[in-house]
Amino acid sequence: MGVDAILTVTAAFAAVLLRFEGFPEQARAVFLPFVLPHVLMRLVSFNVLGMYNSVWQYASIGELVTTIKAVTGGTIVSGFALLVVLRLPIPRSVIALEWLLAIFLVGGSRLAWRIIRDGRMAFRRGRKGRPVLIIGAGDGGVLVARELRNHYRDEVNIVGFIDDDPAKQRLQIFGCPILGSRDAIPRIVKEYRVEEVVIAMPSVERSVLREIVAICQETPAKIKILPGMFDLIDGNVTVNEIREVQVEDLLSREPVKLDIDGIAGYIADKVVLVTGAGGSIGSELCRQIVGYNPRQLLVLDICENNVYDIDLELRRRTSVPVVPLVKDIRDRAAVLEVFKTYRPHVVFHAAAHKHVPLMELNPEEAIKNNTMGTYFVAQAASLCGTDTFVLVSTDKAVNPTSIMGASKRIAEMIIQHLDRASKTKFVAVRFGNVLGSRGSVVPLFKKQIAAGGPVTVTDERMIRYFMTIPEAVQLIIQAGALAKGGEIFVLDMGEPVKIMDLAKTLIRLSGFEPGVDIPIKITGMRPGEKLFEELLTAEEGTTATANERIFVAKPTDLNTSLIEETLRGFVQGNLPQGEKEVEAFIQRFLPEFKVVRPGSAPAAVDAGVSQAAAAVETGSEDGHK
Repeated sequence: MGVDAILTVTAAFAAVLLRFEGFPEQARAVFLPFVLPHVLMRLVSFNVLGMYNSVWQYASIGELVTTIKAVTGGTIVSGFALLVVLRLPIPRSVIALEWLLAIFLVGGSRLAWRIIRDGRMAFRRGRKGRPVLIIGAGDGGVLVARELRNHYRDEVNIVGFIDDDPAKQRLQIFGCPILGSRDAIPRIVKEYRVEEVVIAMPSVERSVLREIVAICQETPAKIKILPGMFDLIDGNVTVNEIREVQVEDLLSREPVKLDIDGIAGYIADKVVLVTGAGGSIGSELCRQIVGYNPRQLLVLDICENNVYDIDLELRRRTSVPVVPLVKDIRDRAAVLEVFKTYRPHVVFHAAAHKHVPLMELNPEEAIKNNTMGTYFVAQAASLCGTDTFVLVSTDKAVNPTSIMGASKRIAEMIIQHLDRASKTKFVAVRFGNVLGSRGSVVPLFKKQIAAGGPVTVTDERMIRYFMTIPEAVQLIIQAGALAKGGEIFVLDMGEPVKIMDLAKTLIRLSGFEPGVDIPIKITGMRPGEKLFEELLTAEEGTTATANERIFVAKPTDLNTSLIEETLRGFVQGNLPQGEKEVEAFIQRFLPEFKVVRPGSAPAAVDAGVSQAAAAVETGSEDGHK
């Protein structure tokens, strides 16, 4: 404040000197009554407009604008008081000149701190700090550079930027040059001895991102990334959000386009039940559903720890009333009591046993949980007037070769049967593997890499479709909005991925060379596994919906009498026991069912592998539609 007082006096003195071309008696008569009230008005204006709340060593255009406003405000108030209220004989030109000089002196003194600080940083950069190359000279790159400069000045030396835009070549950002396009990355890393590459392109297409990562993997530099567009909202990006590149970054696709109004129409102000709410899909369903403002969210799971965790998380992040329910979907009476008590309008049934090898060892549990449990929940929904029931299904339900897949296919048949005689709209949503879910291949590979290997791959030919958990859940919720009743929705899973390629990518992203630093071991197929998962049977085919990533499988004939007989048996507690009985039970619904043992993949599956492999090589997505 003292400095500002001195600068204001200096500006006023200089203005008088310029006006009177010296400091004669007439000038002194103007200066003395002018300067004191003017300084006071100026300092009050600075306080009111927050001039003393900024850290000026980080000054930018915003702070300069604040300075102009504060100087101008003080000048207007002072001029009004001196000329109109006190009627002092002060030339208006003196006030105008003082205003211009004050902006120069006060603003310049603030920016001087920034210039001195940046000069020190430049000097330090020449001496130390690990060399960092930023890929992307757009908003993301600028924000990353600013964050690194402001908070890691002694640790980071930004050697420059990479950008494919020809118009940006040879320009500078914060004094750091744009060194070239992506093709120049290997040369620049070698020339500047870059230790770390930061990819700051949050809206880039995934195909372009994969190409950039592949180029960076040819260099010894570590690769980091700025995640999605949310980091750029309001410019709030921090170094903590810059992380290692993950396989999800390379396999995920462009953001899903959702019909927000349609979703809100069937969820907002409704009671929503999520079964299996503590699992990977169930918990993400809960997180996204609260964003549509349901009247109440019921989170149901058999595991009390899962219920506790998701309940605690939701209560911290939303004001939506959450009801935690520790229940077993195989307990028909308990399930019916939940529906009678809370009367849910919408049900997302995600509770299921999903691990193929475990269900081969415990086949009766797959039928009891995935098939009978689905019926008990669906029956309660129908009896209690639920509007929409969404079954979370799987691609393993198509031409199933595993007990788990067959149990889910029969569950699909059951809800389609119930839909015919119920006011409740019953639908199923079928999709493939989700990245990062419990028991999925990605966490397993990461653990094996961390342990030094080997990374175990079932078969070199094995192919899977992958989707991120948030994307899958977005489409599940959207499918509920599209439901008319009886549909099996099929999600567009994108491009098929070779598991061997996925393993090699993860090893490289971890900084190792596949087969050199981390060995890869072929283990052979386990009971119930397929080389290639399908999303449709040959009889089904698909029709499009209003959402480009959601399709409807054409309906197939149902054996109504067999389904009704089975449902009566479930109510009476009649369940198949042991592998032989379970297999016979499944074959009544699916006569062609036969568990695929290692080395005995049926011809249809081998044909599917060849088709999907061709899609992988060409980049086509037609291999699964």
